[in-house]
Amino acid sequence: MAVFAYQGRNAQGDKVQGTLEGVESGEIAEQLFKLGISPVEIRPARSVSSVAHKVGLAERFLRERKIEPLELMLFSRQMHTLLKAGVPIMRALAGLQESSSNPTFTALLQDLRESLDSGRELSAALRRHPKVFSSFYVSMVQVGEMTGMLDETFMRLYSHLEFEKDMKERISAAMRYPIMVLVAMAIAIVIVNIFVIPAFAKVFAGFHTELPLMTRMLMGFSSFMVNYWPLLLALAIAAVIGFRMYINTVQGRYRWDKFKLEIPIAGKIVIKSTLARFARSLALGFKSGIPIIQGLNVVAMVVDNEYMRSRIEQMRDGVERGESILRTAIATGVFNSTVLQMIAVGEETGDMDGLMFEIAGMYERDVEYEVKTLAQQIEPIMIITLGILVLILALGIFLPMWDLGKAALHR
Repeated sequence: MAVFAYQGRNAQGDKVQGTLEGVESGEIAEQLFKLGISPVEIRPARSVSSVAHKVGLAERFLRERKIEPLELMLFSRQMHTLLKAGVPIMRALAGLQESSSNPTFTALLQDLRESLDSGRELSAALRRHPKVFSSFYVSMVQVGEMTGMLDETFMRLYSHLEFEKDMKERISAAMRYPIMVLVAMAIAIVIVNIFVIPAFAKVFAGFHTELPLMTRMLMGFSSFMVNYWPLLLALAIAAVIGFRMYINTVQGRYRWDKFKLEIPIAGKIVIKSTLARFARSLALGFKSGIPIIQGLNVVAMVVDNEYMRSRIEQMRDGVERGESILRTAIATGVFNSTVLQMIAVGEETGDMDGLMFEIAGMYERDVEYEVKTLAQQIEPIMIITLGILVLILALGIFLPMWDLGKAALHR
């Protein structure tokens, strides 16, 4: 069978278009009349090889350059504006394709248009690009298609993506300070052990006396670093590679993500931001009409923490067995009493989406406060750590000089 593209008008006189399979155009016309559509134009669709060639080009472009979250946000906002203004999807995609300055995104939009032209729904076309559109994004678009609220769905997706971007930026900003301090401390330790302590070791060698234990330990560690730095560098690289390979395994990623939630100070930020993402995503799902089980399933894919994903899947399994959301939330052990009370109220009143938005807002405010006070919480720990390092260095270097001074005075 061949594929034919058609244009026509329905019983209300509205213009419709799409594709159908048939042996000839006359058969397509009969199918359209049965559907209540008066055909205006019927023509053979583009060949499969041409479509496949363009899809191949799109996939090649998608491999060459990554589509940034900001571009996806703008796409969602522009689709909302165009659809709200009554612009057909095909024309909206064509306009966005012409105005796009990113070749990768242009190829993606071309592939979406080809998919729609071949008879696919928009959600099915988006599902062909899982690296760009998450399962949550596709599910939201699918619900928007079913409910006829696709324009509002794109606006909600824009707000969701904006929230995700803001959360990631806050977490990155929160972790930047401690990471910089730790890197600076590591560089300082390397410089001291390679350049400073060997210079003092030459001086101490002229004392011809037994050095204090602290000094001998410092000199021994410094000598080991100077003589075996290639081995240490190789071990460090091997450790990094081994760690990355370990966290790429299912069990390794689970344990590492669980450990991140238990890190002092930083762990609180990670878990609260993850729960805020979970609550907002689930609230959007409820508000858009996604069934709760499907909502929990797609939200589990949005959360970028394997440990939290397992807890959400635990909630989903409990709901499938007929348990309440409150009971499954208690069983996870990750929600505090205030959140559990809000979930209970949401179940009683039937306003789960509103209560989930409240929970998300509460966690967002907590994250914002934790990020603002992060420097104040970390500074005492960093000062104590630096003080201990300076004390060890000072005792190791100055104790021999102190002993030499006392010996000279006794003479």
